[in-house]
Amino acid sequence: MRVLVTGGAGFLGRWVVKRFLDEGDSVTAFDNLSNGSEENIIEFMKNKSYNSKFVFVGGDITNVNELEKVFASFAPDVCIHCAAQINVQESLDFPEKAFKDNVVGTYNVLEECRKSQKGSRKTKLILVGTCMVYDTAGTASGTAISETHSTKPASPYAGSKMAAEELALSYYRGIGLPVVVLRPFNIYGPFQKTNMEGGVVNIFIKRALDEQDLNIFGEGKQTRDLLYVEDCAEFISMAVKNDRAVGEIINAGTGKDVSINDLAQIVNETVGNKSKIKHVPHHHPQAEIMKLLCDSSKAKKLLGWEAKTSLESGIRKTIEWMKASEQKK
Repeated sequence: MRVLVTGGAGFLGRWVVKRFLDEGDSVTAFDNLSNGSEENIIEFMKNKSYNSKFVFVGGDITNVNELEKVFASFAPDVCIHCAAQINVQESLDFPEKAFKDNVVGTYNVLEECRKSQKGSRKTKLILVGTCMVYDTAGTASGTAISETHSTKPASPYAGSKMAAEELALSYYRGIGLPVVVLRPFNIYGPFQKTNMEGGVVNIFIKRALDEQDLNIFGEGKQTRDLLYVEDCAEFISMAVKNDRAVGEIINAGTGKDVSINDLAQIVNETVGNKSKIKHVPHHHPQAEIMKLLCDSSKAKKLLGWEAKTSLESGIRKTIEWMKASEQKK
């Protein structure tokens, strides 16, 4: 296949790129590098086993001309749309950016997919959404969230991602564009940032390795279903290849959640450090989701997919990568 990955130099995007290259596909990564980095994809540029099938194109999904050029030159069979504004706090401070990147940007991508249809060939769009769209207020302990669970976005980030999903599905229902909406739960692993733009696992690991305090927002009772990034890339690959996924919304998670308090303890123990765990005032309590536990039974039934990597194993892999990255500096 010819696979176009928007946001292909970002954390998840680079793993999606790697997955499809390893499967023998031709891949173009399209990224404006506002959140991604060429360091994430340098191995695909330099490694001879990859570079004959890999191209990086600098560009922005909000720039119609740049999108038109990459679609025209690459003629993708499938577009995996990972590019997005992903920071909750930034969306609260600057809602317009979330709207432009996540709604207008997705519209632009949809239009290029629509226009690229030739005869019976239709460019499939895989939209990577977010679990942050779900309403978890009052969710009972142990209740997993399925795709039929009610939604209630609590930030412009989540709201704009929800709007992008609805727009994409309208293209499927009204125009016949093959669209798949994926909602992975909290992803972590190698190449994710360790600042506030990153995820809690990587932030904790970095601070523990540096023997700094592990700061927990609020009481730390909020829970997350933490999905290792390579499992997520496999999930996306399987959704691309299965025509039964078209027109569907599909969750991905492990089916196990962990409190942020317990996560801090696990990271400390795995690193072998005794960093202090501190509770600090929450910077956006109004947008906090207290319980995220994924019901991914639909992914198993429809795609035959389920997560393989345990939290402990994923944390160890991420620690090893982080240590190796530090040694290279």
